[in-house]
Amino acid sequence: MRIVQLANFVGPTSGGMKTAVEAIGSGYVANGVERLLVLPGPRDDRWSTEHGDVVQVRAPRVGEHYRLIVEPWRVLDVLEAFAPTSVEVHDKTTLLPVARWARRRDVGAVLFSHERMSDMMARRTRRDTSAKVSIAVLNRVLVRSFDRVVVTSDFAREELASVAALAGCPVETVPLGVDLTRFRPSRSRTGSRTLRLVHAGRLSREKSPHLAVATAVELHRRGVDVRLDVYGTGPHLDELREIAADAPVTFHGHVASRDEMAARLGAADVALSVCPGETFGLAVLEALACGTPVVTADVGGARELVDPTCGAWAEPAPGPLADAVERLAALPERARRRASRRRAEQFPWSATVDRMLAVHADRVRPRLTTVG
Repeated sequence: MRIVQLANFVGPTSGGMKTAVEAIGSGYVANGVERLLVLPGPRDDRWSTEHGDVVQVRAPRVGEHYRLIVEPWRVLDVLEAFAPTSVEVHDKTTLLPVARWARRRDVGAVLFSHERMSDMMARRTRRDTSAKVSIAVLNRVLVRSFDRVVVTSDFAREELASVAALAGCPVETVPLGVDLTRFRPSRSRTGSRTLRLVHAGRLSREKSPHLAVATAVELHRRGVDVRLDVYGTGPHLDELREIAADAPVTFHGHVASRDEMAARLGAADVALSVCPGETFGLAVLEALACGTPVVTADVGGARELVDPTCGAWAEPAPGPLADAVERLAALPERARRRASRRRAEQFPWSATVDRMLAVHADRVRPRLTTVG
């Protein structure tokens, strides 16, 4: 099997996607697959790694931090040379010609959907999407172009299920995984009586860090001895500092070392991952693997990762989420930490890789629908 993974729209909010692509790709290689990764960059380049070759395609900046392949024929040249048996596209914007190329050559084409476009646009624009019609049209085109669509949760599936069924395009739910060796319970405990909260993620509106900070502020207002440590960078840091005001919230910035990040997650009592539009929640699994229970919103993919033994959920508003934190913190510490780790152990990356290999191996019957 020869699989090309195409990752587009690379930037600071694509950390979860980058982790997933790397983990799945390395799993492919471990299973004997010839794997090629294609991504955008400042110049055309190619290099080899232990997990297969990487081709960087020259692509312009989109905004301050992103690059996006807007000349898909550059990718088609790479595909022609590699001759894959299957392509796996981690993008919904400019790479539709890849699906058309694959269909003409009887090559499998899999779309890996990392987000719900409607929710993402609504959070970024603060509007109940005026772009709903455009997003619906895009989704119809996508499911008619690809042989398979992969989503990571039932929540993510909802946006595409009906249009995919009409197009005869199977939608596969494949949960992501977590590095259970790197992310593990911490051996060092401080014994502090302060309720230690942690939030890790991009500080931009689509990730809802404002809600996490506001939840800590609400607990502080109630007189709870609380501390929130926030890890990550992003364009809304100043707004978050204003929300925090004089509450015990510390913004640590980006932590480059994943081992160090694991240690900090493990040192917390409760992790806040409260974005209601999250389609999966790698940060949730990483916290659980470190033995730290999670409070999340009662909607979204992250909700599907926790149960009452290792987490709590509530309406995505500061008051209800603060209540959920207090309920969770009242559980016996040892029990909730053990339950958190056990929950994470149900999501090894190996299971994700096995499911994805099955998706690529299961060729879809030719369909009459085409994209003009």
